[in-house]
Amino acid sequence: MPSYNVVPLQRLIENFEKLPGIGAKTAQRLAYFVLNMPKTEADDFAKAITDAQEKIHYCSVCCNLTDKEKCPVCSSATRDHSSICVVETPRDAMAMESTNEYKGTYHVLHGAISPLNGIGPDQLKIKELLVRLNNNEVNEVIMATNPTVEGEATAMYISRLLKPLGIKVTRLAYGIPVGGDLEYADGVTLARALEGRTSL
Repeated sequence: MPSYNVVPLQRLIENFEKLPGIGAKTAQRLAYFVLNMPKTEADDFAKAITDAQEKIHYCSVCCNLTDKEKCPVCSSATRDHSSICVVETPRDAMAMESTNEYKGTYHVLHGAISPLNGIGPDQLKIKELLVRLNNNEVNEVIMATNPTVEGEATAMYISRLLKPLGIKVTRLAYGIPVGGDLEYADGVTLARALEGRTSL
């Protein structure tokens, strides 16, 4: 930065740089964009951040993000409450919702088991999932953790916990993306595609 550094501007740039995927140049562009906003828009922007921090919390049922006691999915009478789709993050639940195919409920773990990063089962929302299964209403749990080593370990750990409960546990089928070429697919993806094959 130049020697005529303006401290509030530098602080704004540094805070933008803390956001994921934002480098120094993009942080500068965002900071200058905010500086050029009309004051009312800048105030609205700042208020949106503080409102989100103050009002958003975990749903008392599924641990997804909400500003009410229960999220819209958990409070909906039209959803299938006998099915729970277990995902790692709120973004994953949003991705599933965007398909308009899944009509059940969700459970957000807020991470995956990763001993290298010091994340064990106790750091995840697994206990909350087990509490939900005590009401005998759920008959299927769909493991939709990511197809990574951590995601697979988490899915296996939870499925072992649920086995004695007699609840059906399924795993999302992973495979070749639409429009993809077999020659570019890795071995794990190809193996998953074979396992998840269906009749034509």
